[in-house]
Amino acid sequence: MSTSCEETAAEVKTEMPSVSIRGFQPGDEARFKALNEEWIVRYFVLEDKDRAVLGDPVNYILGPGGEIIFATVGDEIVGCCALAPEGPGQYEVAKMAVTEAYQGKGIGRKILERVIAEARAKGATRLYLETNSKLSATHLYVSVGFRHVPIERRKTSLYSRADVFMEMMLD
Repeated sequence: MSTSCEETAAEVKTEMPSVSIRGFQPGDEARFKALNEEWIVRYFVLEDKDRAVLGDPVNYILGPGGEIIFATVGDEIVGCCALAPEGPGQYEVAKMAVTEAYQGKGIGRKILERVIAEARAKGATRLYLETNSKLSATHLYVSVGFRHVPIERRKTSLYSRADVFMEMMLD
């Protein structure tokens, strides 16, 4: 029995889960911490700044005027990203994570696009992020408009793992 190309393609295609993007809700602290610890300890080690921010995201991110965005599939939180104030009109895109089982499905892009929209709504003029070249997210950041920060404008990072520094200027 032969199958058509359409049937074969349909069988091979991975179905995109129904993803919802939402802001922080009380009680999300534990999932924010777990999602980030998952990738950090897989590739690096938890540092003092990680422990502080992940241990109290309300004080470190939300209190000063930031946002934490989550991706959900059904009732499960599968990804997150923080928008942390750095100064007037400037925010850091930080603590972006998608749990391993849901990576490669476009969820990180959806979260990042929402974070950028939230920054624009807050009147941000510049977004900044730090990452590591070992991670695969750099191409995603470039695809939405981030550019590498020239070496002469790089600031000292609080994370020893940071070796990629990027920014996006917003209109």
